[in-house]
Amino acid sequence: MADGLLWHRLQFAFSVTFHYLFPQLTMGLALLIVLFKSTALYRGNERYNEIARFWARIFGLNFAMGVVTGIPLEFQFGTNWSRFSSFSGEVIGQTLAMEGVFAFFLESTFLGLFLFGEKRLGPKGHLAVAIALATGSWLSGYFIIVANAFMQHPVGHVIGEDGVLHLASFRAFLGNPWAFWQYAHNMAASVVTASFVVSAVGAYWALLGTHREHAVICLRTGVIAGLLSTVLVAFPTGDQHGKMVAMHQPVALAAMEGLFEGGPYAELAIIGQPDVAQRKLRNPIVLPGFLSFLAYGTFGSTVKGLNDFPKEEWPDNVELLYYSYHIMVGLGTLMMLVMAVSTALLWRDRLLRMRSMLWVLLLAFPFPYIATTAGWWTAELGRQPWIIYGLMRTADAGSTQVSPGDVVFTLLGFVGLYLLLGIVFVLQFLKEISRGPAAMHEA
Repeated sequence: MADGLLWHRLQFAFSVTFHYLFPQLTMGLALLIVLFKSTALYRGNERYNEIARFWARIFGLNFAMGVVTGIPLEFQFGTNWSRFSSFSGEVIGQTLAMEGVFAFFLESTFLGLFLFGEKRLGPKGHLAVAIALATGSWLSGYFIIVANAFMQHPVGHVIGEDGVLHLASFRAFLGNPWAFWQYAHNMAASVVTASFVVSAVGAYWALLGTHREHAVICLRTGVIAGLLSTVLVAFPTGDQHGKMVAMHQPVALAAMEGLFEGGPYAELAIIGQPDVAQRKLRNPIVLPGFLSFLAYGTFGSTVKGLNDFPKEEWPDNVELLYYSYHIMVGLGTLMMLVMAVSTALLWRDRLLRMRSMLWVLLLAFPFPYIATTAGWWTAELGRQPWIIYGLMRTADAGSTQVSPGDVVFTLLGFVGLYLLLGIVFVLQFLKEISRGPAAMHEA
């Protein structure tokens, strides 16, 4: 069973990591498309309409990939995690169904209208459709986040006489305070991803000297939105989400920071290598007292270390959790710096003339993808060994009727299929960029 559980986890981790490469761009891009359409209507500038149409096509491409890679995740709840589904399906299934029935259909319907109905809708109607598209996209994100937040901090439930979870308060479940800050943090990160991608395309056109007006719009919008969103990811959303972890999952916080010995004036680890066998952080560079301040508001606050908890309550992989968290934070800081410098250059009207910075913006677009992946790994690894924190352990959640060989076989199939899909996606994405917005005709 232990081997089977490992393969179940690897398959789901691979599937969900690959899947989230796509919706993180669509959710952030939906907001920027609304911004482009609003500016086009306000200024009467057709270039903004052309940019909106261009990014709507990129949105559609990402949306299609998100749907294709998201459907297998729904099936894996039944095939790989049947005991988890039996135990929590009445609760978790609420928002998963709402995401599919309401948000997904809203998003897909208005995407079609946006792509093919501009002439019939008119400028104001087309803007209204863009707003509806963004609403569906962001609703979809919230419903998924609520399901995940329940696994992190379960509220609004009871355990019935049949031994399974039942929904006691839909209002409490939907209004989970963990979900609020996790959602705000996640959506700010999605805008970061969209901003870096939009800036990278603008920088690419500027370096080639093509679509110059469109390049300026992409750079201006992407850089400013990128600076604002990178700040929001850190504060208040990241800060408040971190405080939720400190309050409800203190052992996860200790592992994220590589903190073995707890106490007041806890150190914030900037860098170091956790040695679990020796229970120490090697070669650390730390800020004394800062972890206490960030977690609980005062430098003298006591922060529990891993040694304050039984070993069986520790996250399964402290090292991977620690490095995932620090990659997320490190890249987040670097991205904020890139956008701050770019904004300063934009303010001085020097960004388009500084080719070195344009190259930085072009090559930096993978950063938010890596950071968001590391962030999700941090959240999921930190919750372990629980699949629903405090209620059900991951070891008790897998399907017993699916053999490890079956899981390995299907995992290899997913890897091959997703590799093929990824190649097709990249080629189509590059084709759209090479065509550019000016080559497109109104729908």
